[in-house]
Amino acid sequence: MELSTYTNNSRVQEFVLLGFFTGTNLDIVLFLLFLFIYLFTIFGNAGIIFLVYHNSQMHTPMYFFICSLSFVDLCYSSDIAPQMIVNILSEKKTISYVGCAIQLFIFCALGSSECCLLAVMAYDRYVAICNPLNYSMVMQQKTCLGLLCAVYTVGFLHSVIETCCTFSLSFCSSNVLHHFACDFPPLLKISCTDTTVNEIILFIFTSSIIMPAVLVIFVSYFSIFLAILKINILEGRKKAFSTCVSHITSVALFFGTGVYVYLSPKSKYSTENGTVATLIYAVMIPMSNPVIYSVRNKDVKLAIETVFLGKAKLRT
Repeated sequence: MELSTYTNNSRVQEFVLLGFFTGTNLDIVLFLLFLFIYLFTIFGNAGIIFLVYHNSQMHTPMYFFICSLSFVDLCYSSDIAPQMIVNILSEKKTISYVGCAIQLFIFCALGSSECCLLAVMAYDRYVAICNPLNYSMVMQQKTCLGLLCAVYTVGFLHSVIETCCTFSLSFCSSNVLHHFACDFPPLLKISCTDTTVNEIILFIFTSSIIMPAVLVIFVSYFSIFLAILKINILEGRKKAFSTCVSHITSVALFFGTGVYVYLSPKSKYSTENGTVATLIYAVMIPMSNPVIYSVRNKDVKLAIETVFLGKAKLRT
């Protein structure tokens, strides 16, 4: 594969995405593996949306937010996975300059939105468990819609700022990204201009998204665990705790990899580890969320049986 070189007077028209594709005999295996993961992600998240929409008993704030998470994951994965899958078997592993900007914008917008959405979901669980008598009054339909609009507004505004700052840089010395997608760290790494200001902006704005979300999640679950400990009936404790396990699992996976990629010191960031971390939260997590929320949720399992197997009626 021929890699392009650029002089100081020329401008990058496309980027080469090397990623983890080495042209080995594993290409077919990787292609089939990630194609399966992507299809599973599409059908899994679409299935969650379908189940919530077609079961009136699941028209509650909790399932509204789970459905919203599935929608974000579906779009999130579709922004990254198709290009990655095509590049596995393609000789020319490139993406246009404009295509890279669009991919990065969608990637950042949906990633930031998911970060905020996970915090909103934690708050929803806090109200449901710690203040159950006022739950229906606090989490009204207009409140849920308002929170979701706020989530997308924050995510897309953050993405506009970050994407504009990144593509205001000059890319004149190289067009080779050692990554499978357009992301901030590899783009900053190949810029031929000083990226100090961009790195500071990336850190500040990413921190302003992640840190408040983590704080909301931590305070919510700390309060939830205190409330659960006060429940005298063991079965009641298990039921309350089971509604939180799925969300905690998603939070740990998403924030753990995201913090490593965007908030770890530059000296500790490596291309290989960054690529693996991005693969986890951009490809693997969108696939795993439908499984996490299905395995740990009795209503979802009963809904699957009702809709697809006809074995049981959905119970509240």
